[in-house]
Amino acid sequence: MIAGTPKSFYDLSYTDIEGKTQAMSDFKGKYVLCVNVASKCGHTPQYAKLQKLYEQHKEKLVIVGFPCNQFLGQEPGTEKDISEFCEKNYGVSFPLSSKIDVKGGNQHPVYTWLTNKASNGVSDDKVEWNFHKVLVSPEGVWLKAYSAGSDPMDIAGDIK
Repeated sequence: MIAGTPKSFYDLSYTDIEGKTQAMSDFKGKYVLCVNVASKCGHTPQYAKLQKLYEQHKEKLVIVGFPCNQFLGQEPGTEKDISEFCEKNYGVSFPLSSKIDVKGGNQHPVYTWLTNKASNGVSDDKVEWNFHKVLVSPEGVWLKAYSAGSDPMDIAGDIK
């Protein structure tokens, strides 16, 4: 266990794009797909497929987009800019967090849990680029990571 990291996915929370605290425990019983997102990346069009996946499976899936500016400065905007971009260009209705770090010394606790076996009990994972995805089970268990270039619609096969 990494010091200061909660033992359970459901002990975690994040600040949403509107500045409110969102507890992961509110998502108990659903799959949670965590995706680090950016507005100026070659993978940005994945927002459309993420939204489609969310709409098709929202009774059992929550997608949380975590804006991150750590990869070539591809998410330079404010939370308001990000929210407006996602809604206007892709009709995003799934939850978005405030901008976070997904790696390094200021790594957000959600990403510490997602990327460290010592925290999640299942697997180490490395976020190498925007639109890296990690699926968590309805019971809060780390299930699978997907590379940045993976098609979000392929994840549907892992949602039972």
